Amino acid sequence: MTSSAQPTSGKPTSAEPSFETLRERFDLPEGRVYLDGNSLGAMPRHVPQRIQDLLHQQWATDLISSWNTNGWIDLPQRTGNRIGRLVGAAPGQVICVDSVSVNIFKLLALALNLRPGRKVILTAEGDFPTDSYIAQGLAQLLGQERCELRRVPMTELEAAIDDDVAVVMLTQVNYRTGELADMPRVTASAHANGSLILWDLAHSAGVIDMGLDAVGVDMAVGCGYKFLNGGPGAPAFAYLNSRYQGQLDQPLSGWLGHRDPFAFSADYEPAPGVAALQAGTPPIISLAALDASLDVFDDVAVATLRERSVVLTSTFIDGLEQAGLLKTCKLLTPNVAERRGSQVSLAHEQGWGVTQALIGAGVIVDFRAPDIVRFGFSPLYNTVDDVETAVVCLARVIREEHFLDARFVHRPKVT
Repeated sequence: MTSSAQPTSGKPTSAEPSFETLRERFDLPEGRVYLDGNSLGAMPRHVPQRIQDLLHQQWATDLISSWNTNGWIDLPQRTGNRIGRLVGAAPGQVICVDSVSVNIFKLLALALNLRPGRKVILTAEGDFPTDSYIAQGLAQLLGQERCELRRVPMTELEAAIDDDVAVVMLTQVNYRTGELADMPRVTASAHANGSLILWDLAHSAGVIDMGLDAVGVDMAVGCGYKFLNGGPGAPAFAYLNSRYQGQLDQPLSGWLGHRDPFAFSADYEPAPGVAALQAGTPPIISLAALDASLDVFDDVAVATLRERSVVLTSTFIDGLEQAGLLKTCKLLTPNVAERRGSQVSLAHEQGWGVTQALIGAGVIVDFRAPDIVRFGFSPLYNTVDDVETAVVCLARVIREEHFLDARFVHRPKVT
């Protein structure tokens, strides 16, 4: 599916830094090639200093006054607006809060409320499981008369958007294959039938020039710790187009989403705008780490990062072909640049062993069951040299069958 999204607005206008300069902003381990930014982004060098200041000055010295003097209370909105530039959203439509799963729950419930005559949540088979899990839980909570999850093959998705569909929920980049969905086309198809659209941007925010406002997307969620480099367990973000914010009726009506939280009223009244998506107190330390990590994007356009991503993934696929690796590994990612995100996925019958052999040789990738090896390319810090090293290492692992080593039989909890 070819992506035809227009470039986002609000891009830096001054001269952009070189990719060498961008790479120097990260703390990368010596002697290893890190190709797992699609799962956990690398740490920007300046983040520890920012967190130390938060701990020793803002928390230890300024104490509770920091909610006001250091702006903790507004950090979810400020960080959300910074992410908004990266996904093509005008200020006031993105908030950094909770997890992807929790945000999906809130937005799906809102979508059903906005389409009271419809009950179906439509999604594609093979999308990230948590999205469907949340929809299943919501259906169990509301009952089949009010909510039903329907899953169809991706090739049949648009044809399945009928008058029962309240919301179409889809990941922009498939976590297994790296395929990039056509956001403008699918969004238009949903709207043509009166359905809403909810996009999961977990594997695309920060590397795809998507333009949520320009495309007319209704809702979206995204991850803070993958290509945004916010650190393990960083808060997620939620996007809600301004045209729905006056109708915001989400079920997790916690105190910080109240219009006047410090009035401590007995009854809930939602805050204006996207702030009503808040529920509980935000995790300031992890949120501050994400906010600090976004500094690395300040002087570079997402369109530039997308161009770099295409170079990296194309060079990698070309290298696989030249090395004859596609005779023994199946390429799951589209070979057409416009149809893929910033990862390349290979299937091999010994995929777990291949992954572990690569890691043992200093090329950090990851594995997805049952047999997928994923190579994630972050345009902020990965280089063509990284790509070439990965190809050479993979060729050696396959040729010498390092994947059969007895060390790679055991699988830990996290794979």
